[in-house]
Amino acid sequence: MNVLHTVPPRGWRAVAATGLCWFATVTSLHALTNLVGATPWRSPIVLLLLVVAAVVVVVRAVTRSVRLPSVVGLVVAGVAVLLRYGGPPGRLQLVPDTASWDRTVALWGEGLRLVDESTVPVDVTRPLELMIAVGAIAVLLAADLLAVALGMAAWSGLAFAAMWTPTIALGFPARGSALFWTGLAYLLLLALSVVPQPARDDGARRVGLASGAAVGILAVALLAGPPLAALPGWSSWGLPNLGSGAAGPVDLSSDLDVRQSLGTRSSQVALRYTVRPPGSDEAGADGSAAPSPSAASTAPPVNANSIGPLRAFTLMSFDGRSWHADEPTDDGLPVDDGLLAADPALRGTAPDPRRGTLAQVDMEVGVLEDRQLPISTFPRTLQLDGPWRWDVDRDTVDGADPTTEGMRWRSIVEIPDLTGDDLEGVGIGEVGDPRATEVPPTAHAADIAALAREVTQDATTPYEQAMALQTYLRSAVNFTYDTRIDPAQSPDAVWDFLQSRKGYCVQFATAMTVMARSLGIPARVGVGFLPGTADDGSYVITGQQSHAWPELAFDGYGWVRFEPTPAVQTGAPPIWSDPYADTIGSGPTEPAIPTAAPGPVSTATVAPGVSAPVDTESDVPWVPAAATVLLVLAAGTGGVLLLTRRRSRVLAELTPEQAWSRLRRALARYGVRWGASTTPRAAVRSVTAQVDAWSVGAPAGDGAGLTESATLALSRLALAVEQARYAPHAVTPEPGQLAGWVDEVTGGVRAARGSRGRRSWGRRSDGRRSDGRRSPVTTS
Repeated sequence: MNVLHTVPPRGWRAVAATGLCWFATVTSLHALTNLVGATPWRSPIVLLLLVVAAVVVVVRAVTRSVRLPSVVGLVVAGVAVLLRYGGPPGRLQLVPDTASWDRTVALWGEGLRLVDESTVPVDVTRPLELMIAVGAIAVLLAADLLAVALGMAAWSGLAFAAMWTPTIALGFPARGSALFWTGLAYLLLLALSVVPQPARDDGARRVGLASGAAVGILAVALLAGPPLAALPGWSSWGLPNLGSGAAGPVDLSSDLDVRQSLGTRSSQVALRYTVRPPGSDEAGADGSAAPSPSAASTAPPVNANSIGPLRAFTLMSFDGRSWHADEPTDDGLPVDDGLLAADPALRGTAPDPRRGTLAQVDMEVGVLEDRQLPISTFPRTLQLDGPWRWDVDRDTVDGADPTTEGMRWRSIVEIPDLTGDDLEGVGIGEVGDPRATEVPPTAHAADIAALAREVTQDATTPYEQAMALQTYLRSAVNFTYDTRIDPAQSPDAVWDFLQSRKGYCVQFATAMTVMARSLGIPARVGVGFLPGTADDGSYVITGQQSHAWPELAFDGYGWVRFEPTPAVQTGAPPIWSDPYADTIGSGPTEPAIPTAAPGPVSTATVAPGVSAPVDTESDVPWVPAAATVLLVLAAGTGGVLLLTRRRSRVLAELTPEQAWSRLRRALARYGVRWGASTTPRAAVRSVTAQVDAWSVGAPAGDGAGLTESATLALSRLALAVEQARYAPHAVTPEPGQLAGWVDEVTGGVRAARGSRGRRSWGRRSDGRRSDGRRSPVTTS
């Protein structure tokens, strides 16, 4: 007896249902788009899902087993994952072995570590791709098992919804397109499950009704979706200040709210550039140049980290909660008159390799649309077309029109040989702007100043004070990097951050700026982009690399950048503010700063130039992962067992009338019907006649009508109904017997439907069939 009592789709319906499950799983992957970077990662996962879906379809076509296709699909998926992610480097492997398992487990452990230590958005590396692939395969097989094997299409929505779990847990809204296409596939799957087998009377009507209902639901969702998404609780308030959404142009907001959580940042390419010594012709594989022989003998190697982050503008005005940019002035200087440098002695001169390392930067704009050019914080020249002017006070390059895709310019950057020893003995700089030392008169301004004095109590120079503030904020003991901001607890946003001890670059930069100002050190905030990631000889910057940092003024050196934001997002600090620079080595030859990737993470400082080794042979945290998987499987199995037992009890307690109604609904799916006023024994004759009619005119010897066991079960069920209705003392069938008769009759009709047209059975007017047997009707 089938305790689930379902009618799973068969034939082309099963193929279509599996295809919809595959499509919904693929579209569900887009729910992760705002959590991950721009690195291509979908193609191999989509291919794996396609292979698994194809295997399930083929196995289901050659077997009548309900669960075997899912089992075979799971086995094939496991082999494919081991071959894809556990294969030996540089060698094709056709059959997985124990070494493949070990490499896959090690890769899975590395993925768990990245999830635990990264912040949103994170670039999808091979370990994370493995985790996403395994999750997607699990969703596909679960949805197919529910919708096709068990005929429970409505429950397959739970499998698709699992893809939204990371998005919901981390508080990053998913793309609307992901929800639309997944919802469309799910509605089509529901419509397919309720569309009946072709019937002679009202099949077309029911098909049209189901299809119209699906279209109507979609229409309502499209019309009601936008207004509902605007309501609190349905969408994420406080969208990102740094960059626009995941699609469309990217620009940097000139107003930074310290109390705002960091939402989605665009993964589109905003800028692409190369860095090389002047005079070299082509870039190397790591993004640095392959200089000409003459240049190679005199120019140190340079890369993206050599020129530091690219700054678009600076912020001076702070009201205790938000930073506000100054309006561009009309008296800016031309950009093609030598070095653009804050030092009047260098301004307008030619770049000189005797003053520092020279780097040639060739920039190309992607989707960035901004009226400020992202340029190095060091002295630099600019070669570009258009009405662009340099604002000396703000050290920004402003244009009348925003940048456009494909726009190019060249810059020669003069990288000074600045170290901490150079800044150690100098005093604070004069900047000529009183706002550089202004602290908002908030309720906790005195508390912030007291904390700054406490942190810097052992410092004797402005540089030592700046280093003490940076170390305090980068310490893992004191602060945690997190893109989610706690609700306000006081009128002072900086004080709230210092109390909650978690935030992202805007909070860290603002706190150091305000604390430095309270000590009398002029400070401002710079906004721009981190250096980006290396990509085939060039560097790529997306909206995910948008960043903010503090700049402090020192006598004779002007504005100097510091980096209080944790290394998980920014990498090592500048060489002049790196306490490890003298012992480990840092500077222009460092690799490009990595993109931050999900969750709250420790702010422990990473030693410059040193990458944490990945142990692929030991200490792999597979035990917690395995325990979690087992717990989830156990919980799911327990739920299925509870549902099965409950359904078994319900079926065991069926009354004859309930069983009769159940059979009537089940046979109606195959076009076998009788009226509500038809007597049970008349219904038996009607059912056998309708089933026998399917084979009229077919070649003899090609099948049978209703099987003998099915007709016997139908007669016994009809007798039980008659006794329940009319007998003074009806005989109560054994528990589960009525449900068994219903299943037997339904299975017989289904089998006869499958053999329709393969054998002809005549019927005589006396009720006897051509084989001489009378239609079996049992009377009381």
